[in-house]
Amino acid sequence: MATTSSMFMYSLTIQPPTSVTQAILGQFAGTKEQQIVTASGSRLTIHRPDPTQGKISTILSQDVFGIIRTLAAFRLAGSNKDFIIIGSDSGRITIIEYVPAHNRFNRLHLETFGKSGIRRVIPGQYLAVDPKGRACLIASAEKNKLVYVLNRNAQAELTISSPLEAHKPQTLVFALVGLDVGYENPIFAVLEVDYTECDQDPTGQAFEEVEKSLVYYELDLGLNHVVRKWSDPVDRTASMLLQVPGGSDGPSGVLVCGLDNVTYRHSNQDAFRVAIPRRRGVTENPERKRCITAGVMHRMRGAFFFLLQSEDGDLFKVTIDMVEDDSGQPTGEVKKLKIKYFDTVPIASTLCILKSGFLFVASETGNHHFYQFEKLGDDDNEAEYDSDSFPADPTEPYTPVYFHPRASENVNLVESIDSMNPQLDCKVANLTDEDAPQIYSICGSGARSSFRTLKHGLEVNDIVDSELPSVPAAVWTTKITRNDEFDAYIVLSFDNGTLVLSIGETVEEVTDTGFLSSASTLAVQQLGEDALIQVHPKGIRHIRADRRVNEWPVPQHRSIVAATTNERQVAVALSSGEIVYFEMDSDGSLAEYDEKREMSGTVTCLSLGEVPEGRVRSQFLAVGCDDSTVRILSLDPDSTLENKSVQALTSAPSALSIMAMPDSTSGGSTLYLHIGLYSGVYLRTVLDETTGELSDTRTRFLGPKPAKLFRVSVKGEPAVLALSSRSWLGYSDPQTKNFMLTPLSYVPLEWGSNFSSEQCTEGMVGIQGQNLRIFSIEKLGSNLLQESIPLTYTPRKFVRHPEHPLFYTVESENNTLSIATKEQLLNDKTVVNGDGVMLPPEEFGYPRAQGHWASCIHVVDPVTAKATLQQIDLTDNEAATTIAAVSFVSQSDETFLVVGTGKDVTVSPRSSSAGFIYIYRFLEDGKELEFIHKTVTEQPPSALLAFQGRLIAGIGNELRVYDLGLKQLLRKCQAQVVPNLIVGLQTQGSRIIVSDVQESVVYVVYKQQENRLIPFVDDVVARWTTCTTMVDYETVAGGDKFGNLWLLRCPQKASEEADEDGSGAHLVHERQYLQGAPNRLALMCHFYPQDIPTSMQKTQLVAGGRDVLVWTGLQGTLGILVPFVSREDVDFFQTLEQHLRGEEAPLAGRDHLIYRSYYVPVKGMIDGDLCERYSLLANDKKQMIAGELDRSVREIERKISDMRTRVAY
Repeated sequence: MATTSSMFMYSLTIQPPTSVTQAILGQFAGTKEQQIVTASGSRLTIHRPDPTQGKISTILSQDVFGIIRTLAAFRLAGSNKDFIIIGSDSGRITIIEYVPAHNRFNRLHLETFGKSGIRRVIPGQYLAVDPKGRACLIASAEKNKLVYVLNRNAQAELTISSPLEAHKPQTLVFALVGLDVGYENPIFAVLEVDYTECDQDPTGQAFEEVEKSLVYYELDLGLNHVVRKWSDPVDRTASMLLQVPGGSDGPSGVLVCGLDNVTYRHSNQDAFRVAIPRRRGVTENPERKRCITAGVMHRMRGAFFFLLQSEDGDLFKVTIDMVEDDSGQPTGEVKKLKIKYFDTVPIASTLCILKSGFLFVASETGNHHFYQFEKLGDDDNEAEYDSDSFPADPTEPYTPVYFHPRASENVNLVESIDSMNPQLDCKVANLTDEDAPQIYSICGSGARSSFRTLKHGLEVNDIVDSELPSVPAAVWTTKITRNDEFDAYIVLSFDNGTLVLSIGETVEEVTDTGFLSSASTLAVQQLGEDALIQVHPKGIRHIRADRRVNEWPVPQHRSIVAATTNERQVAVALSSGEIVYFEMDSDGSLAEYDEKREMSGTVTCLSLGEVPEGRVRSQFLAVGCDDSTVRILSLDPDSTLENKSVQALTSAPSALSIMAMPDSTSGGSTLYLHIGLYSGVYLRTVLDETTGELSDTRTRFLGPKPAKLFRVSVKGEPAVLALSSRSWLGYSDPQTKNFMLTPLSYVPLEWGSNFSSEQCTEGMVGIQGQNLRIFSIEKLGSNLLQESIPLTYTPRKFVRHPEHPLFYTVESENNTLSIATKEQLLNDKTVVNGDGVMLPPEEFGYPRAQGHWASCIHVVDPVTAKATLQQIDLTDNEAATTIAAVSFVSQSDETFLVVGTGKDVTVSPRSSSAGFIYIYRFLEDGKELEFIHKTVTEQPPSALLAFQGRLIAGIGNELRVYDLGLKQLLRKCQAQVVPNLIVGLQTQGSRIIVSDVQESVVYVVYKQQENRLIPFVDDVVARWTTCTTMVDYETVAGGDKFGNLWLLRCPQKASEEADEDGSGAHLVHERQYLQGAPNRLALMCHFYPQDIPTSMQKTQLVAGGRDVLVWTGLQGTLGILVPFVSREDVDFFQTLEQHLRGEEAPLAGRDHLIYRSYYVPVKGMIDGDLCERYSLLANDKKQMIAGELDRSVREIERKISDMRTRVAY
């Protein structure tokens, strides 16, 4: 990396991409249950479906730092575990296994066969495996195919052979599948086109006559080479192959799916062909042919079926009837192919059928769905069509068949998995006046599109919320004996008394528990085997199992101000500053330690740790005093209450908690001291278990109120509940074991405690005002909560109201009937009964129609109503393209909503009959829009922005300034500043930054006195800009459609010249350079994050955090770029990144540096996602890197976690 860059950014992913490009099914853990492995961009994720609850949970997600192009699962004969083959852009074939014991992927083989990158003739695009796991074929889009033989050696380890070539030049591959041939020689079926003749024929005649063939390649295991065994022409539109079971289960062969037909083919059988049924309905075009986009084959005992999905989302069940012999057994000869409508689900990139009776749909857009099969569609009255009715020859005519789509009968949706793909625009804003801003984004396509609100927090499951007679101060839960599984009492402390509730079928008050009810309580604990303890201001009450009560009274004129307990020890602090310590004797009574320890100030809080397994006491007592210190006192019999260590704090401590938690540094568990301060700051310090020293302090600001801490348990692991102005949970991340501190999406609580009963085994109880609340936390995996509001069509852009918490979206859908046309068709008198039924579009999609547009404008309220408030539909085949809120000086600074639309738009090649700019006035605080007027433009406006009390619009390649007139907009000024098409505008002062669709950005200055727009600086690289934002007056950050992020800066001198007073004549007459502006932008930073950036914004994400650049990607990614402050940090992270590139090499064999420099060498950027893999390394590797960096492992982990927690989540 060129260290000469004067600017460095740290790139982090907040939410990984959610689009699934491929999903495979297998028993990857080596147990009976199946897992799903999905690929999303560069991420490999393994999910565990839970058939009992109908849920899917993520076990492990890993970035492979390379593009995953294809995945396949295979199993060696006789083994019970599936391996995963990855075809990526590394020019290597990778075989990995999932190791459940360590919860990680382990690479077994990495075989290089070609150059890296995604190229036409380098294999990796197609991958197929022999069903018996003996070989795999990896192919490129053209020419090259390689076969690897898979086997095992004497140690039962997986081996892979050298590649066997099956190349054929000038051949394009469309699909590839392994044939089920039992234990015969493995055969792979390929759809190919030989274009040799097309290449040499300039007339185009050969192209018209070119044939697509189905070719069988056989791997001869005896001779160890591959032969082309059989080839036969198929329908030219064929695009997909599905394997048909062979051996004893079926006839073997393949299903070839093409436009409007599905054909069964095999080398020794006749062809059988069925048409794909078309939808019947008044809004459907009866001539429109469907093709199959996804399919899956499922075997059951002695039977099998296919589910094929058309591009409307309709599932068809395809079965094969075989000829039977005299005894009624199938002979393997095919009699006919049958097809019938099954159900409709969202359009999938992959379908997976689980043995447990579930269907996983990895949706192309929107949420992924997990369905349960109710039945297999055998006994319904859907019409079934078979191959007897259709000719096998694709050129012969036939009568199309139709079906009526209906609501799902065979599958039932059990879980919807959040996915923000495609994400089209995003804004970060704090509309709810919370500590941290929220992320608002528009995503999805068609009727499944949505407006999403993302908040940082954990999802809380509310169980009980009941009102109490008055406001309690604190709450505890306790068991009665040590071996009880569940809690027996809830103890509530009020200012003047204590209330005890028993936990059973219901929660009710009890009075005979031995607790003192006339005083408030400071602590409650189950002590020893079967005793209880209650600490109150005037003493300690020890309640024995036989209800005998021993009372320890406080010395005269003093009271207890703080107390802490565990199952064998009690420590209390008196108002005089003395600490009294008790330990349980062998007979179960409490023995007071002879000496009291006097502290220098008033004690504000105390904490004893839990008694470690196999010990009789906790070693340390933590004491917090109002002189802003925390002291660690020893409880060892030889040195009781002696000072071990002390830590000075920035304000007085309000809460302490000593607890052991899992730790990524040591790999085991570590003792921590958690400290809460009156200033609302939370600190976590490592407490040395032998010396009592405090080290490695990490801080976090929770909120303006004093912090209180409570020990709780979540998912069987210890966690800390921290309460300030909002409630937080500190826990170990299930995957990385890193410590996470995440707010709860819940009401702010004043006090909390663990809660366990038969109905809720692992919950928490808390106080909020006068209410008692019981709740549990189910998911620790994702710390971003989503709320979704459905939209009508694919959203294109959105804008926020300048004052009120409202958003305005523009949505448009291509090749879709508009509402007016649809109603016209439905009200047609000739409609046949049953055809006029309108199905819900979110499940069945909108009726398609070539060249039609459906478009609308929505007013969205994501805060109070959480719904759309108004929908304005556009007519006359117009499509909304862009939107802005503009305040016009000429209208005394009133803000109007400006919407740009295009009429009869063709996307490619780009054309339209006209463009319009609509003006709307805000009514009722922006909840309603009133149409004022519209202005015709030659082309649809592609960018709009408020500028100095006027509107600037990018129309084609012209930049125009408009003012608002009574009847229409008035053009004030225009200039042609970019070569192709303006796609984005940003402004500060009189400077406008204009982005071009394929020529990067141009800085333009507006000269008021001459009313001129003058471009003064542009770029040297042709970047296909998708989004931009201004970082400061000179610098712009942006993304392009190849998935790059970059920062460009204007030279200081050019910037100052442009802002000189006067007419700007010196800029106009300055010598142009290479047909462009006189000056050039300098590249500051460049990075390849592997997702197409769709929006970018400079903002804060956490309370009191620094400004960062937040960017969103098309596949649902949320990422940030954090600027480095000191050169020292840059050097540290650069060295760390260098070591990690060597020690933690990417899983799929891609070189990390080359991957991040896909188009342009990476510059001024450090990959935080790679740095964060440090905590997952083996301990010896961590120590080695730490030695090289001359730091301790804890220090490195702390630096890495600080980079994230200070600015984001």
